[in-house]
Amino acid sequence: MSNKNKKKKLALHWKILIGMGAGVLFSLILLMTPWGSAMTTISVAGEEIPISNAELFVRHWIKPFGSMFINALKLIAVPLILASLIKGVSDLKDISKLSKMGLRTILTYLATTIIAVSIGLIIVNIIQPGKTITSETRENLIENYSGEAGKSIDSAAKQKENGPLRALEDLIPDNIFNAASDNGNMLQVIVFAIFFGIGLILIPKDKSGPVKAFFDGFNEVILKLIDLIMLAAPIGVFALLAGLVVESPSKDLFIALLWYAICVISGLLLMILIYTFIVFLFTKRTPANFLKGISPAQLLAFSTSSSAATLPVTMERVEEHLGVKEEVTSFVLPIGATINMDGTSLYQAVAAIFIAQAFGMDLDLYAQLGIIATATLASIGSAAVPGAGMVMLVIVLAQAGIPEAGLALIFAIDRPLDMLRTTVNVTGDAAVSMLIAKSVDKLGDPQVKDWDDYYGKSAHN
Repeated sequence: MSNKNKKKKLALHWKILIGMGAGVLFSLILLMTPWGSAMTTISVAGEEIPISNAELFVRHWIKPFGSMFINALKLIAVPLILASLIKGVSDLKDISKLSKMGLRTILTYLATTIIAVSIGLIIVNIIQPGKTITSETRENLIENYSGEAGKSIDSAAKQKENGPLRALEDLIPDNIFNAASDNGNMLQVIVFAIFFGIGLILIPKDKSGPVKAFFDGFNEVILKLIDLIMLAAPIGVFALLAGLVVESPSKDLFIALLWYAICVISGLLLMILIYTFIVFLFTKRTPANFLKGISPAQLLAFSTSSSAATLPVTMERVEEHLGVKEEVTSFVLPIGATINMDGTSLYQAVAAIFIAQAFGMDLDLYAQLGIIATATLASIGSAAVPGAGMVMLVIVLAQAGIPEAGLALIFAIDRPLDMLRTTVNVTGDAAVSMLIAKSVDKLGDPQVKDWDDYYGKSAHN
């Protein structure tokens, strides 16, 4: 059979969107049927609680598939951190690379990530999209997720009793296996993974080779497992949204979701403006020069939602159209595709606070500083493939004591936001590569001056 006659497979993000719509539609239709709207009672702790047949059916026969999907994401979180982060650090190969260009690169990436997370927190605390949910809907959410929400509220209360240095103290685990057994201790796992990766760099290659080869292979396995888990995303989203609609069938949830999307998009656009300003400030390249040079990579990042898949195009555009020397791009950009996830980190910060607000949780400054630290460090180990950001969000939520089941609130529009945040990730990689090139005197004239016609004259006259 010729390729022309083969049916083109529907892309995964379309399947997820279809699953989302089907879940909402299924529950709405079920609620409107005479049987679904009829009320029955269930016994909870000796008390008879009224519940609709639709909610009872979805709770017993549909929602468990959503719970299994969430559990699968939680299951892969610790292995993903260990595999990606150890590989990313050990790929530096030589600890001396951390001295000049390497140290500047990593510190700059960390700085932009902290800025991104902070911007996300500021925007979501100002707009407060989760606060648009009515008290009735909030009570329904807390009731439906009472187990997780109760633990989270207790955890948040305990955090207020901690001393000022408790956050630093908690970074060092006394037992890595105990730390890895609880997603709430993910910062400890991240610190261990970085420490382990540095150890691999420092020992002789003949000793580190087999260990590094193991983690390289382990990382590939984990990435494949993410692919397999994401194949179940349409079913998981269907189940999560179906449960959400029958348990909280209110318009205010969807209004809150719209405001949440506005928060994320506003933050991402602001980050692009910051990149262009920083590039202009340090390299004197105009925003038009920078954006025109990197725009094909941005479009590819938007369509693929993968920094890794976009990396070859990013390197070509940065070298030939922005004038960064190859010795800089070959070092800075691959590291950026691994550890620089500014858009993802910003989204995680907004999502975490939004979910907390939806559950009626008020996170104090200490807890929000913890989100900055967790989102920043988790971005280092975030795989540059679609879907990995959602896995990392599980880590951020667990560390902040926010119910992971709240993912159901944001899964509906995650895919389009994933496309936008990947675009920001790639833009950040290009901007940092220009800054590093300038600092080590490796920023020259572009090989292809494709913006000359745009200005009507040479950009370097």
